[in-house]
Amino acid sequence: MDSDNKLKKKLSPTEYHVLRQCGTETPFSGALLHEERSGEFKCKACGNKLFESGTKFDSKSGWPSFYDAVPKSVKFKQDSAYGTNRTEVTCSKCGSHLGHVFDDGPNPTGKRYCINSVALDFAEVRK
Repeated sequence: MDSDNKLKKKLSPTEYHVLRQCGTETPFSGALLHEERSGEFKCKACGNKLFESGTKFDSKSGWPSFYDAVPKSVKFKQDSAYGTNRTEVTCSKCGSHLGHVFDDGPNPTGKRYCINSVALDFAEVRK
């Protein structure tokens, strides 16, 4: 069985649609939107560590937002779907679609990684 078929069995239909077919979840519906515990956000498909809780902020956009990613954890692709030019964010390990990054975030980076909650797993890290 190829890895895509394994993912189809592992993921829910919504998770698969977002991660493997570049879908998006309904805004304000994600389980991790209001996650405030200390921890790590990982790729739902492969477990790659993507974001740390200290970089998460409330952008009021309806999706979990981060101002920085873990170094080398994500890759970027130009996305001109729907008549707009955006920068898609994908997992550097498995290539799954995570969301998009915009230049309207807070300091220190000025970036807003707008990430689908269903594309992420959260692991609490106790201090």
